[in-house]
Amino acid sequence: MKTASAAALLLLLSAPGARAQPAGGGFAVRLVEAAREQTTHAVRYDGAYRRIPYPGGDVPKDIGVCSDVVVRAYRVLGIDLQRRVHEDMARNFAAYPKQWGLRAPDPNIDHRRVPNLQAFLRRRGAQRPVSQDGASYAAGDLVTWMLPGNLPHIGVVSDQRSGDGSRPLILHNIGQGPQEEDALFTYPITGHYRWQGE
Repeated sequence: MKTASAAALLLLLSAPGARAQPAGGGFAVRLVEAAREQTTHAVRYDGAYRRIPYPGGDVPKDIGVCSDVVVRAYRVLGIDLQRRVHEDMARNFAAYPKQWGLRAPDPNIDHRRVPNLQAFLRRRGAQRPVSQDGASYAAGDLVTWMLPGNLPHIGVVSDQRSGDGSRPLILHNIGQGPQEEDALFTYPITGHYRWQGE
């Protein structure tokens, strides 16, 4: 009986439109919901540098980039990545990428840069194996990619699955505002993370 129930559950989860199981239960579910809520708003893709308050600062709600989807989703759950990244960079600046020529952390922009988020997540021990198997990615995970032109990108793994049920959808902003799309394997994956705060 247990075997039949397990088989039925596996069939259900692999069906088109089935939900991906979240890693970390409630936190992951709420992170996905916070990212999905952003898809209901018109957001113009704009990564221009702006001075913003610290902590708790954000660019105007009608603009954003891929990292803003992640930052805003975590903020709904009470985690301010602007503050967290800035504090870690202030203590460990040498552990972060230097491609922008900065000599010190900048809380206006550091948390909006995907390579900085990757460094922060690695330093939190959040790194997971990169896989070409859609089942390896749980709802609420973060994934990074390298887009053409060497453009880093980040998104949140959804609890919804592709039409064939083989992989989860992705909540991200790749230029048309926040979207929920079948994009997990569209570009080379550079990182896979699972982080629920300290």
